[in-house]
Amino acid sequence: MAATASLEIIGQSDSFLAFMEQLSRAAAVDRPVLVVGERGTGKELAARRLHYLSQRWEGPFATLNCAALAPSLLESELFGHEAGAFTGAAGRRMGRFEAADSGTLFLDEIGNMPLTVQEKILRVVEYGQFDRVGGTAPVSVDVRIIGATNVDLPTHAADGKFKHDLLDRLSFEVLTIPPLRARKDDIPVLAQHFARRMAIELHTAQPAFTTEAMDALLAHHWPGNVRELKNAVERAVYRADNGVIPGITLDPFASPYRPKPRADAAPPQAPVPDNVPTPGPATTPDTLPLKEAVRHLERTRLQTALAQSAHNQRRAAAALGLTYNQFRNLYRKYKDEM
Repeated sequence: MAATASLEIIGQSDSFLAFMEQLSRAAAVDRPVLVVGERGTGKELAARRLHYLSQRWEGPFATLNCAALAPSLLESELFGHEAGAFTGAAGRRMGRFEAADSGTLFLDEIGNMPLTVQEKILRVVEYGQFDRVGGTAPVSVDVRIIGATNVDLPTHAADGKFKHDLLDRLSFEVLTIPPLRARKDDIPVLAQHFARRMAIELHTAQPAFTTEAMDALLAHHWPGNVRELKNAVERAVYRADNGVIPGITLDPFASPYRPKPRADAAPPQAPVPDNVPTPGPATTPDTLPLKEAVRHLERTRLQTALAQSAHNQRRAAAALGLTYNQFRNLYRKYKDEM
């Protein structure tokens, strides 16, 4: 099952294929790798693929989310402990490093690891040895480390939150997964894949996406990346009637009865695409050259109309006082900037 799951990394866009080529090259070299990416991009899937394409593929693949445990428990979980090492330690316990011996250890959210634990991991990387908690005899292991993070580790190191020496050891290769908004050609492929799997799970025929539904998927910014897309598609499949997906509910909390935010709470801000400049205090539409001001106004009104209509393009067109064809022309004009 693990090997199968590792192969469910799907895409055909240029940025995705370039990433996969880099991953395949890195898999063959028995060195530490860092996988960097936003939430929901599939960092663990990438790590599993690295393992199963490597010479260690027959060995174990152990995982640990470094953000899921308190610092006091993380060290014991990684390195194990001896009997009597602390209250409740009735016997010797093997840690994740020993469990991954001759294989791969995947450390998710590695940027959240305490400095004291980083020091011990540095010793494992350099010498292949560590001490169990409460132990005095060194334990030797042969483990390849793959770390994953959604933070900028060089900045963490500069701020004293991550050891420079450990960062140097772990960053033999750094694989950065492109976010979904940078690989929009993959959205239809992924949507069909998730729809097919959900239909199989529900024992129904796979429903068809209408043009409006697919346009909504392509127009969305996807801050939650592939995980968010999977949820949206599966939700649409189970709600579909008559074998057709007429639209996409991007916000599962959308309801006229949704609790209102507190009066003193700041209003939620819609995500701004990376490639859309936001005018600063000294740069407003009134101070921009006329052509740029017109583009800014059109793009802003387009984004607002799409957000308010849950990305239903026909309703967005009506809100802007445009025909559907006029709206489509405007959308095509700015879709690469959204």
